[in-house]
Amino acid sequence: SFWQGVDMPGETLSCVIIDKLPFAAPNDPLVAARLEKIAEAGGNPFWDYQVPSAVLALRQGLGRLIRRASDQGILAVLDGRLFKRSYGKLFLASLPDSLITHRREDIGAFFS
Repeated sequence: SFWQGVDMPGETLSCVIIDKLPFAAPNDPLVAARLEKIAEAGGNPFWDYQVPSAVLALRQGLGRLIRRASDQGILAVLDGRLFKRSYGKLFLASLPDSLITHRREDIGAFFS
């Protein structure tokens, strides 16, 4: 996993592909304890912990691609929930202003 600790500046890295939104595994003991504590306090574990944590993780994934002001590249998120679920808007809003496309031609044009 390249979510953390990787520095590939410039053209070394031009595309990051994320197959699914990076939600924490709810059966992880630490995550489960946090979710339980939020629920016990009357909060919503999904909206109060899972979504913000996943948004932060996605931004960190983008950080593998864009390390310096001169860096550019493609972040390909293959998870359809980004556009089909209400929380997808939060993920998109957390990203820097950029072209969002569903067209392969746009990706090809970027690399040409």
